[in-house]
Amino acid sequence: MNDAVATAGKLAPETFRAPRNRLPYLLSLPALFVCIWILVPFFTAVWYSLEHYNMSFPAGRSFAWFANYIDLFTDPAFWHTVAVSLIYVGGSVAFELMLGLGIAMLLRERTLINNAIAVALLLPLMVAPVIASLIWKLMTNPDFGVYAWMASELGFRHFRWASDPSTAMFTVVLIDIWVNTPFIMILLLAGLRSLPSQPFEAAALDDVPGYLVFWRITLPMLMPYILTATLFRMLLALQEFAIVYGMTQGGPGNALMVFQVDAYNEFYQNMNVGRSAAVLVILWAITFVLSKLFVNQWYRLRARNRGEI
Repeated sequence: MNDAVATAGKLAPETFRAPRNRLPYLLSLPALFVCIWILVPFFTAVWYSLEHYNMSFPAGRSFAWFANYIDLFTDPAFWHTVAVSLIYVGGSVAFELMLGLGIAMLLRERTLINNAIAVALLLPLMVAPVIASLIWKLMTNPDFGVYAWMASELGFRHFRWASDPSTAMFTVVLIDIWVNTPFIMILLLAGLRSLPSQPFEAAALDDVPGYLVFWRITLPMLMPYILTATLFRMLLALQEFAIVYGMTQGGPGNALMVFQVDAYNEFYQNMNVGRSAAVLVILWAITFVLSKLFVNQWYRLRARNRGEI
């Protein structure tokens, strides 16, 4: 019995050493599965984008190389989609940055009231975008919507909101601002509260005006956080589907035909898998280039703040 216990005691370290040696590989398995989960659909989409593949005529499926991309780049409707998507991204992200930064500056001090307000302002972020679009569709209804009533009281009678091509972009950008401004606000608020206090204390001792403190101290130090928030919001706005489709399905006409809605219509309405996949691959290329530019700029800012350049 004693010999068996002694033998077990000698073997115990060896028994636990083997799993420890394999631990890095075991920990990397979830990342490997996620990578496979991402890459398989991506390369599938790339392959489909190189085919003439319409599910209405499966017998005509054939390899077409870059024919789908040539068709897109020579189609005015595609360039209209690009323009609409860029206007949507530029309008929503610009206003969200200004509002988010302004709110973050107001809530910068760590007080109980400011913390409570910050938590309350996060509520729109917890609403699913498609639900938000349906809520706004009800609120802008010309018969009983509260926003339609408010607009008429302000003199904008018969304001058509998303039902008119001239105001549809304004409406969906307004919804996007309502939903996503809290995201930028909370990122910038975290950045503001993490800034070192010494430069601000020195500026206060020298009686530096508040606007100079903002432009010369706060904004440069906060720029990495602003770039991070801008990058995330630009990528998400470029891929926005729920708000636009839930509000207007890309209409009226093609007034709000953004990338994701265009790809969705090509697939589910026209059954054109090849063209739909080509639109998504082009969208991926745009997001990749923007990500690369913003990340490189972020690294340059970090190096400059550290005094490395």
